Amino acid sequence: MTADAAAESLTVADPDAMHALAARVATQLRAGDLLVLTGELGAGKTTFTRGLGEALGVRGAVTSPTFVLARTHPRASGAPLVHVDAYRLTDAAELDDLDLDLAASITVIEWGAGLVDAIADDWLEIVITRPPSAADVDDPDEELAEPRTLRFRAVGARGTELLAAIAPSATF
Repeated sequence: MTADAAAESLTVADPDAMHALAARVATQLRAGDLLVLTGELGAGKTTFTRGLGEALGVRGAVTSPTFVLARTHPRASGAPLVHVDAYRLTDAAELDDLDLDLAASITVIEWGAGLVDAIADDWLEIVITRPPSAADVDDPDEELAEPRTLRFRAVGARGTELLAAIAPSATF
């Protein structure tokens, strides 16, 4: 595993701003890129991924893959978006057992902190925190309604490139 390259944070005001940030990130993504989304239930992980999928032009709706663990969202052209929910996985071996084609896909892994280290050398982690008043949101597909703080942590050379390209110090 490569040491942390950089970390930055920003505040996202609402779902539209989360979608705008995801769209900005989408412009920088290519096959082989891995995003790890961390945050409590209702923090906005699926909201971010939905915005990413829309910006990438995936076919079909992006919803939480909670019960299927992973969904592949094809695109008309370019690498597919693979959306993984690792909440029910107990270790990196179970994540590896999903046999994800990381090299040929743009992959988003929710709840992947501490698991991806065994399967990848480069990724961008986005930790999403919500204010205490939003703590009662349990539906992963429910839109966030309050500001969220996002902390970005780049791991490896490609994670560092992504972090630099999306410039998280910008306002959303």
